[in-house]
Amino acid sequence: MPDGETKTARTDAKFGQGFLTDIWYFAALAADLKPGKLARHEILGEPVLLGRSNAGQLIALRDICPHRAAPLSAGRFHREASGAETVECPYHGWRFGADGACAAIPSLVGDQAMDVGRIRVRRYPVAESQGLVFVWISSDPRGQGEPTEPPPVFPGVVGGAPKLVDRMDFDAHVDHAVVGLMDPAHGPYVHQQWWWRSAKSQHEKAKRFEPREAGFAMVRHEPSKNSRAYAILGGEPLTEITFRIPGLRWEHVTVGRRQVLSLTCLTPVNQTKTRITQIVWSDHPAFLLLKPFIAAGARAFLRQDGEMVNLQNQGLKYDPALLWVDDADRQAKWYQQLKREWTASRREGRPFVNPVEPATLRWRS
Repeated sequence: MPDGETKTARTDAKFGQGFLTDIWYFAALAADLKPGKLARHEILGEPVLLGRSNAGQLIALRDICPHRAAPLSAGRFHREASGAETVECPYHGWRFGADGACAAIPSLVGDQAMDVGRIRVRRYPVAESQGLVFVWISSDPRGQGEPTEPPPVFPGVVGGAPKLVDRMDFDAHVDHAVVGLMDPAHGPYVHQQWWWRSAKSQHEKAKRFEPREAGFAMVRHEPSKNSRAYAILGGEPLTEITFRIPGLRWEHVTVGRRQVLSLTCLTPVNQTKTRITQIVWSDHPAFLLLKPFIAAGARAFLRQDGEMVNLQNQGLKYDPALLWVDDADRQAKWYQQLKREWTASRREGRPFVNPVEPATLRWRS
């Protein structure tokens, strides 16, 4: 495979390999992108410059100058005579616009004719929604593909800025990170805190699931009686947990008129690393009184999952066959079906058809 080519699910659909394309990926919090600043990210194994011009325009380009391969993110914004802002490479000052076209090569002299506009770096469509920044990754390696749909919108983004933000890198392909976080049966073993649950509190559960846009949801229900953390919200909480490809999982809790939205964004850094960003919004007063304790609990959960991923890697390095069982692993099966259908629909140029059927799943946890 040539250097720089992104391995996609179109060419390799094996679980734990490749990535979905022609889809939005969460890249950053909007608050992280300050005016006049550039930042280097890696998404799907590709270097991506993310920045916000002094005028507030978002920009996303391949973070490699085509001249000598210096990272453009190490440069700065430059204001052209036209007023447009370009990204200036730190090595030789080559400048590129938000469309990826080269705007100037300062080393050229007057009689050296060259159409610099024909030189381009890959441009990534980028959008800001609900305080989140998404990058559209096209299957076209030249970056010509445009978004066919707006970025995701989530319910329950209330109370202004997020109450909690936590980040962690899992040393795992995004497939393993996704199914690990959506797995309903690991809680009593991986997350054994007195304020949550224990292996002794296991009992049979039955939850109803429905297809949702590019994913599925555990429809709104009362939290399980052995999930003690919900008690801090008081009242009679109801929760709904939704998953959407390529790696977005959110829990929307309502307590009367109060809301809590816990959004987990999984962004593939490369084949062996996935960035997990946990974001919580709420207008519930518990987040004013108990925020330090809630934040500590959320961090503990995420790090326990990360530790289990590292433990799992000891077995995965031998590339074993994985045994999936119903109903506890049905969500993992749906995830694979969703990926296959997304890839097929894009390849065949037809609308996506959600393969998930309504079902009631039963398991012990």
